[in-house]
Amino acid sequence: MKSTIDDIISRRSIRKFKDEQISDTELKSILRAGTYAPTGAGRQSPKIIVIQDENKIKEFSKWNAEYFPNVPDGFDPFYSAKTLLIVLADSEIPTYVEDGSSVLSVLVNAAHALGVGSCWIHRARDEFASDKGKELLKEWNIPETFEGIGHVVLGYPDEEPIAAPRKEDYIYYVD
Repeated sequence: MKSTIDDIISRRSIRKFKDEQISDTELKSILRAGTYAPTGAGRQSPKIIVIQDENKIKEFSKWNAEYFPNVPDGFDPFYSAKTLLIVLADSEIPTYVEDGSSVLSVLVNAAHALGVGSCWIHRARDEFASDKGKELLKEWNIPETFEGIGHVVLGYPDEEPIAAPRKEDYIYYVD
């Protein structure tokens, strides 16, 4: 139990990765953990899309950057990571946003527990609400009711970020 708490407290978003693909064993463990994330009424509304093809990741990165305000030329919102996970969830399930967010949280924490760096990246909702996103869903045989919740990039960390101090009023007790 203590190691789980320690992992959650020590996890950081990684934005600089080594030029090396994570192992299949690590990837499968991270994905398996993601499938055990809590979901509303146990409905398991999310799907996890895995992309490890470098060119496809670059395409998705460029697409994602289109939704990033004031992005500098050449900015890579996926930080040259070798693995991209996209979490989608079925909007017909009332808790789909929370379900997908739960999966994203478990994925980043599972990665950290294995020594794999990760970063949760936004703008998947914008991507998959677009015509291009709807076409991808169709191509992947995923119903159009699925919406983008977020991305997780994975790789071996090439940095050791330090945690920002926690704000004093983060926790508030009510008597």
